[in-house]
Amino acid sequence: MTSTSEPPAPFWNLETELSSVLLVLAGFVGAAAYTHSEGYFVTFMTGNTERAVIGGFLGDRGFALGAMGLILCFLGGVFVGSVFRRWRWWGNHPHGSTVLATIALAAAAVLDWILYAHEADLGLVPILFVSFGMGILNTSFVRNGEVAIPVTYVTGTLVKFAQGVERHLLGGGTHREWLGYAVQYLSFALGALLGGLVSLVVDGRDMLEAAVVASAIVAAYTWRADVRWVRRQERA
Repeated sequence: MTSTSEPPAPFWNLETELSSVLLVLAGFVGAAAYTHSEGYFVTFMTGNTERAVIGGFLGDRGFALGAMGLILCFLGGVFVGSVFRRWRWWGNHPHGSTVLATIALAAAAVLDWILYAHEADLGLVPILFVSFGMGILNTSFVRNGEVAIPVTYVTGTLVKFAQGVERHLLGGGTHREWLGYAVQYLSFALGALLGGLVSLVVDGRDMLEAAVVASAIVAAYTWRADVRWVRRQERA
């Protein structure tokens, strides 16, 4: 009797490709913000939460308030990106969120010139806009109303990777249980590596502009992939 079961979908598909590119971008922007600010995280809300709470006990209330501001802006980005998707300002593909994240990064660069005269280190206000943009970027992949691939949630990615390895080794699963999470983690790490390398050759005052250029390139890439993405969703 011939089996009627469908063959498994190929591992490397358009979603994997797009998510890898966005994870590289997130890692790059996070590195750019961290290396040329007062150590603020724009992709690591766990660290910001600890700083917001512990900063008060250490007597650094300004830093604690800054960390809280980053959390609120990140949440605002997720909220705005979700509202735009709900109102169908863009379809179920990453292009719209990437464009809006690029606009937020560009606004941060402009504010850096206006408020801080393009000094060597980025001030808090531009970093708040960067955090807002990273929140929006996390709404790029949504299934059934929930974020399917949170592009800055590396801790969760590592947890799922380890669980997938366990299922593969002990639960009868396959490499598909963990390979996707490994690619996501390595993509983010690659972005951080690229951000660190660029920071060695680009003046600190220009790292934010470098992040804007990188985000604009990724936005153009997602626009090129837009038609293929929509067709894939229609066939699903």
